[in-house]
Amino acid sequence: MSPPFQLPDTLRKLLPASLTALASGVELRKGERLFLQRQRPRRMVFVVCGEIALERLGEQGNTVVLQRVREGFVAEASLQSGSYHCDAVVIAAGQAVSLPIEPLRAALASDPAFALRWIAMLNAEVRRLRAQCERMSLKGVDQRLLHMIETEGVDGRLRIGTGLKSLATELAVTHEALYRTLAALEKGGVVFRETGYITLACAEPDPARA
Repeated sequence: MSPPFQLPDTLRKLLPASLTALASGVELRKGERLFLQRQRPRRMVFVVCGEIALERLGEQGNTVVLQRVREGFVAEASLQSGSYHCDAVVIAAGQAVSLPIEPLRAALASDPAFALRWIAMLNAEVRRLRAQCERMSLKGVDQRLLHMIETEGVDGRLRIGTGLKSLATELAVTHEALYRTLAALEKGGVVFRETGYITLACAEPDPARA
């Protein structure tokens, strides 16, 4: 039996009560497509855990990944669009929250405090994407990995719940290169691995895992 649906604290702080009442839990199944390119947006999805990739076919028939989401909203731009510009594919199973898109649009238009919170959330995403662009300009795999730990980790700990292969894809390197680099950094005492995390050796101990 599935546990009762609980709204994540992130959404409780962000959404007005009128929207929290409309939120529903969604089980993410690996390989599932949540929506397809050219479909009309009818809901906004917030990933709680798992992973969703936004992708579409490139000019040569290859799949182009536009974004990977492990936590947060998927395809925020669909709020201002009449159709999706890509497919949303579940890469790793998990949980999500679904919100009907029309009430969300209405709340943003009528609730200034909520609109400001929404803008702050989008600003945080812009900062994350800027950091990602900076990371892609770094040549060494070790530099990219350490940059990600510093910018996307918390207190020197980067969560890797979907595995190293997914992390390698996000760093735009082969998983073999990431494995070699991670092994060298561990041997050099720069990082160490915990269950589901890569942690900087200089990070403060976490009492919860002590």
